[in-house]
Amino acid sequence: MSDLIQPRNPGKARILRLLGYGLAIVGLYRVLYYFHIVQFLHELANVSWWWVLLGMVFDVVSYAVQGLRWKLLLTPFGKVRLTHAVRAVYAGLFTNLIFPLRPGEILRSYLLSASEDIGLGRVLGSVGVERFVDLVIATALLAMVSLFVELPRRFQRVADTLGIATLLILGVVVLIIFYIEIKLGTTSGPGAARRRLPGKVMAVLTDLHAMGTAPSFYLAVVTSLLMPLFQVLGLWAMMRSYGLHLSFLAAVVVLLVINLGVSLPNAPANFGSYQLFCVVGLSVFQVEKSTATNFSFFAFVALTLPLALVGFPALLRSGLSLRSMREKVGSLSRQALSGPA
Repeated sequence: MSDLIQPRNPGKARILRLLGYGLAIVGLYRVLYYFHIVQFLHELANVSWWWVLLGMVFDVVSYAVQGLRWKLLLTPFGKVRLTHAVRAVYAGLFTNLIFPLRPGEILRSYLLSASEDIGLGRVLGSVGVERFVDLVIATALLAMVSLFVELPRRFQRVADTLGIATLLILGVVVLIIFYIEIKLGTTSGPGAARRRLPGKVMAVLTDLHAMGTAPSFYLAVVTSLLMPLFQVLGLWAMMRSYGLHLSFLAAVVVLLVINLGVSLPNAPANFGSYQLFCVVGLSVFQVEKSTATNFSFFAFVALTLPLALVGFPALLRSGLSLRSMREKVGSLSRQALSGPA
């Protein structure tokens, strides 16, 4: 699976893989210094397992919501069955748990493309739209939370930079949509539009335009608000179970820091970087470092284990084995890079 992200450039893929493992090693080195097994066992003995169970449920449900959003985004291209979308999401999550560089995005796109008879290029495009919507929502959340939570200066600078970058990207997207609207307005139909808009890039932009202007897109955006809500509730419940009586807004900040950190090249399951950025997020609220470190390992296991238990059966239901998955996703990566389906 090491060649999935850049199958045409093994050298670049190797560099990304080394960066991912390097970040994991650095993260573990930074946090293990504060990990104390006796203190961890004492804290573990006082965990409220009802809160743990609730947090697990919230986190698993958040990815079912992602499946619903995915179905809504792909509505312009065909009727997508919700069960297939959710199953593909969980199968992709399981792939990310055992392989580096998150190849699960490619795998879940293939599974849904094959089961719903939608071009792989269009499905991959919808994944890109998901990531853009998530970025906008995360930036908006960070801006709102900063009004109520006093963030350290370095975090405030990161928030400001992220906000400016997101606004610039959003402006570019709006201009592209406006440009395609003008082009499509000069044609007599979708077929003519494709002839008037030559090139694979314009074909991709036309598909993205179809997603972004469909009525289902607005419902998908509303659904996108539920996904981080459930994930924050899951992390907040884990905090409560561990005796960290932080506010809901604090859980928002910690989750945003974690998500920002794990967006970098990472080892399987984001191990190492998850712990590092969880501790960084908790440091905003003056949580003692050894407690924050112990909690980072506890939350990692508690939130990862259910995804593995749900994702593995989803992968098997798709008809793929761990062995065949590597070959299948590798070939599909090359197809995806060659142009839109």
